[in-house]
Amino acid sequence: MSQGCDVVPAGISIRQLCVNFGQQKLFSQLDLEVEGGRFTALLGASGVGKSSLMRVIAGLMPPTSGQISGSDGQPLTGRIAWMGQQDLLYPWLTVEQNVCLASRLKGEKADRDWANHLLERVGLSHCATARPAALSGGMRQRAALARTLYTRQPIVLMDEPFSALDALTRSQIQTLAAEVLVGHTVLMITHDAAEACRLSHQILLVGSAGVEACPPLQGQPPRAAEDIHLIQSQAALLNQLSRIAG
Repeated sequence: MSQGCDVVPAGISIRQLCVNFGQQKLFSQLDLEVEGGRFTALLGASGVGKSSLMRVIAGLMPPTSGQISGSDGQPLTGRIAWMGQQDLLYPWLTVEQNVCLASRLKGEKADRDWANHLLERVGLSHCATARPAALSGGMRQRAALARTLYTRQPIVLMDEPFSALDALTRSQIQTLAAEVLVGHTVLMITHDAAEACRLSHQILLVGSAGVEACPPLQGQPPRAAEDIHLIQSQAALLNQLSRIAG
């Protein structure tokens, strides 16, 4: 069953973007390209403006000025799915009903076949009729991932989606996300250099001077934790983060 991303989706194009938060200027004349059909990580110190930039891209916060569109020149409206730090599952709905939430909110008939296909992909087909309270933290996050994919949007924005998980579960969900999001344009905020290097095709660093790209990573995600290139990339990334933070 297709996820609707057989054709490489558009990337995200940002031109001359200015973003203010109150009296604080976060970005000025920012030009940025997020590659289509690839996994991009966005890192930087707390308070530097990562979440504000993500909210502007998602259309949840207006920019002071500038333009954001798909790399195809078309608006991003109607092409974005969002996955945040918390799973935000409705406790009174079953797992399947939570996955189908977008249809429920629009007053449309749920696509149960698609929902069950996604639950199978994330390893939760046996939990479709369970309530969220019966699930572990990792299982809830998998359900949230299925809910994100249910909307069939080609562009997925993720704000520290795995930060609340323990190390082992986090590694497992990272691998799952890398697999099920193949073919999507993904932009993920993370504070974890290892996570960024493991999952990404492209890494962007946010600092006081704006956004800069990291050197290309070797291999394809998800990279093995013991991969020597992953370890070297993580060390280089931490050094680069330290430099732009200074």
